[in-house]
Amino acid sequence: MIQGMKRHLPFFLILLSAWPAMAHPPQFHAMNGVGAAQAGFLHPFSGLDHLVVMVAVGLWAVQLGGRALWILPCSFVGSMIVGGIAGLSGIHLAVVESGILASIVLLGVALGMAWRPSLPVAAAFVGMAGLCHGYAHGSEMKADLIPALFFAGMVAATALLHGLGLGGGLLLQRRGFMVMTRMLGFLVLAFAVYDFLCPVA
Repeated sequence: MIQGMKRHLPFFLILLSAWPAMAHPPQFHAMNGVGAAQAGFLHPFSGLDHLVVMVAVGLWAVQLGGRALWILPCSFVGSMIVGGIAGLSGIHLAVVESGILASIVLLGVALGMAWRPSLPVAAAFVGMAGLCHGYAHGSEMKADLIPALFFAGMVAATALLHGLGLGGGLLLQRRGFMVMTRMLGFLVLAFAVYDFLCPVA
C-alpha cells in the first residue's frame, strides 16, 4: 500500500501545484453534464482554506488511528453534502466563514498538540467542519450546472484530498516521523492566523 502511494505521489503533487490555474475555470460554469462534474471536482482546489482542511482531516485520522481512518473522512464528506445542499437551497448560515476559519484553527491545534478525543467527539467536530465547507461550495455553484454531478465531482476531489492526508500521514508513521505531523499541525495553525489577517480566496 505504501509503495503504491509512493508511485502516485508525484502525480498528486503535480495536481496540487496546478490548483491556482484550475480554480473556477469559466468554461466549466457554462456547461452541464461532464462539465458540471469537472467544476465540482475543481472547486475544492479553488481555495487554500478548503484544501488545507481536507488534507488535515486525513492527517488527524492517521494520528488518531483505528476506525478514525475511515470515520473522520466519511463524517466530513457526509456533512459536506448536507452543507452543500443547504448552500444550494439558499438557506442563510451567517457563521459559515467563521466556521471555516475555526475549522482550520482547531485542526491545526488538534494536530499540533496530538489531541486524542473520543471518536464521536472527533467525528462531530470534523462533521461540523464539513458542513461549513460544503455550504460554501454549494452556495457558489452556478445555476446552469447539474447539482448531482457537481456534488459528485466535489466528493471525488474531497476524497482525493483526504487520501493525500491519509497517505502522507501513514508514510510518516511508517518511517517513525510522526513528530512531523505535529509540525504540520502548527503550520496549519499559522495558515489560519495568516488567513484571518490577510484573507485568501
